Amino acid sequence: MGANISSTEYTIENDEGGSLSPSSRPSLGDIPESCISSFLMNLDPPDICKLARVNRTFHRASSADFVWESKLPTCYKFIANKVLGVENLASMSKKEIYAKLCQPNRFDSGTKEVWVDKCSGQVYLLMSSKSLKITGIDDRRYWNYLPTQESRFKSVAYLHQMWWVEVVGEVEFEFPVGSYSIFFRLQLGQAYKLLGRRVCNVDRVHGWNIKPVRFQLSTSNGQHSFSEFYLRDPEEDWVHYHVGDFVVENPNEPTKVKFSLAQIDCTHPKGGLCLDYAIISPITSGETLKQF
Repeated sequence: MGANISSTEYTIENDEGGSLSPSSRPSLGDIPESCISSFLMNLDPPDICKLARVNRTFHRASSADFVWESKLPTCYKFIANKVLGVENLASMSKKEIYAKLCQPNRFDSGTKEVWVDKCSGQVYLLMSSKSLKITGIDDRRYWNYLPTQESRFKSVAYLHQMWWVEVVGEVEFEFPVGSYSIFFRLQLGQAYKLLGRRVCNVDRVHGWNIKPVRFQLSTSNGQHSFSEFYLRDPEEDWVHYHVGDFVVENPNEPTKVKFSLAQIDCTHPKGGLCLDYAIISPITSGETLKQF
């Protein structure tokens, strides 16, 4: 006893009374690329990249220049010229520029690093100890550079002992409109590896509990900030010390920022300090500092 199974082709009735076979039904691939691109402009970059995998039409639409130009910060040409060069910039698509700027990019002989956050489009600027003006850095009796894997720049400035301690940073840079904070990354003591474990030698740390360190900030448009902190030793780890805040109100205009830390009371010497870098970070993302 057997059963005969007949295949039936289902059809969809259209508005004119005709029928559409399954192969002729509308699909995502039928949406015009320009419409898809306009939709993608309203999404965050990670979501754009996910939808680019839907099909070839979405992939092509996701590569449109106007989609990625809307995600780039207003100062992207200024940054790109510094890290990519004018010639390379002219030959790259906006998507390629965005992908490149979202990576850490070194400039000024590798002493500074800048990148764009891939989700928010905000700009971060990192300045190594070698890009800062450190009083006495050329005299090895006072300071020297120590190699370390704990720094993004693979070395830190270490203070043996000095009476006049002063570190000054200056930068002229184009930032997107917004509010920014500056921090110094400091550590009391010298860290090293011992049998695979991190150990911090604090034997030479002295003089920081007598007077606070003064932090100052000024900008070319008249903003000023001042604060004082005693350097502390939270389980011999790195600490981000807040220098101050400034606001950028005018797009496409470079802002000149000068900032410093100083302990210049010459009644007592200070020593055992490691200086890694200074960072300029958007205020809304203070939690991001934990990753450095």
